[in-house]
Amino acid sequence: MNTPDDRTPPDLSLGIPSGELVEGKALVGKLADDLVLLVREKGRAFALGASCTHYGGALAQGIVAQGQICCPLHHARFALATGEATRSPALNPLACWNVEEVEGKIHLRGQRPAVAARPTPADSPASVVIVGGGAAGHAAAETLRQEGYAGPVTLVSADQSQPYDRPNLSKDYLAGTAPEEWIPLRPADHYRKLNLNLLVDTSAVKVNVASRSVELGDGRSLPFGSLLLATGTQPISLDVPGADGPSVLTLRTWADSKKIRAAARGARHAVVVGASFIGLEVAAALRTLGIQVTVVTPAARPMGHLFGPAVADFLRRLHEQHGVMFRLGSSPARIGHKTVTLSSGEDVPADLVVVGIGVRPVTELAQQAGIEVDDGILVDDQLETSEPGIFAAGDVARFPHPVSGERIRIEHWVVAQRQGALAAQNMLGRGRRLAIVPFFWSQHYDVTLRYVGHAAGWDEVRVDGTIDGLDARIDYLAAGKRLAVATINRDRESLEAELAFERQWADATSQ
Repeated sequence: MNTPDDRTPPDLSLGIPSGELVEGKALVGKLADDLVLLVREKGRAFALGASCTHYGGALAQGIVAQGQICCPLHHARFALATGEATRSPALNPLACWNVEEVEGKIHLRGQRPAVAARPTPADSPASVVIVGGGAAGHAAAETLRQEGYAGPVTLVSADQSQPYDRPNLSKDYLAGTAPEEWIPLRPADHYRKLNLNLLVDTSAVKVNVASRSVELGDGRSLPFGSLLLATGTQPISLDVPGADGPSVLTLRTWADSKKIRAAARGARHAVVVGASFIGLEVAAALRTLGIQVTVVTPAARPMGHLFGPAVADFLRRLHEQHGVMFRLGSSPARIGHKTVTLSSGEDVPADLVVVGIGVRPVTELAQQAGIEVDDGILVDDQLETSEPGIFAAGDVARFPHPVSGERIRIEHWVVAQRQGALAAQNMLGRGRRLAIVPFFWSQHYDVTLRYVGHAAGWDEVRVDGTIDGLDARIDYLAAGKRLAVATINRDRESLEAELAFERQWADATSQ
């Protein structure tokens, strides 16, 4: 779909000539105080809210495909006919208007009502327990209700807070530019309205397969008909003297981000250990707060294993331009009072140390229950574990790649959300097979990288455009086959790549 021109939006209350709305080109108009997106697919006209309900992306710059409008910003999707949010990360629907074409003009005839509740699926478990309140667990709970499931749903979360927007914790929230009210995914009373039993600050300590129950740390026992393990990952600890000191922090939870923000208020120097995208986002946020930052990593390049030399070197230059210093090929040997001693012997000043050297999947519950694990909980292409009726989704799930067949585990927010939704559907007997293309975005100052696909390794990298000019598409290929695509300021091309991979993965699963 082409980007619309900059004309003053037409007044849709007067109707518009049908000929102005052509297939493949968006038209944004105004109806009272609302901006409305008009699109035509297969001859039929649709009218929806013009801004994505996730982060306000301009849907006019997106793509219409298979009865959906796809947002170019973070790849959310909405049904053209109803406005329903059909793909994460969007949670809320778009406003949707009835459209009528009469005597060569398009008229809007009032907003359509919200999508009616679906009937209760016939093949439903007696109850559902979800362990893990992150992206996958939250998405599963909401999807169960959207799919018409009316039985008891309990969401058990060890986190102190209700489900929240985790990607923001290392970006705008940590930098102080996102207010607290942006972080919860839903208002506090939302779960009550959906009749979801949300247990926060509560640990699940044992899964009893024989009795179909989950034991909680407070002694309670929850029976389940189906169970979802969405236990996620936990940060790997730094194993050097002084790593347990009060100035050494990790970032995984909202509470962690708050601790880093509090520590940053009195800090002049910070060391970030690890150059993953989380580590570099933390570095960018701390620089925004005016703190001198040194990134320490044993790697030769920041994120070189994921993006390759060209993008990695660009990221290093970008951060150096903003005052970040790198100590590549190095690691902490000791953390002392306001200093980090490196393996090279250099002492680096540090009022604050943030460790981001990776995570490990939390598989203990599955292991003690006799469920198969291997660098994650092993699942089939419907996200069911080796134990029937028990599913796993999100960062902890290791699943078969639809094309290669190799087992992979993906630690991305949007993937976790979409897997949670799929697991919920399959708990209800939908029989949906996994064809979710990995997608993530990483923000560094005013530059955002988007990445779709999965390339554990490649033998060729093709760059279209200029990376330093902030206008590029980078294709990662093996044996001439495109495996993944990274983009800078080419949001539409990122979305096109996701749709292409999705068709390829879906074709593979249908064979």
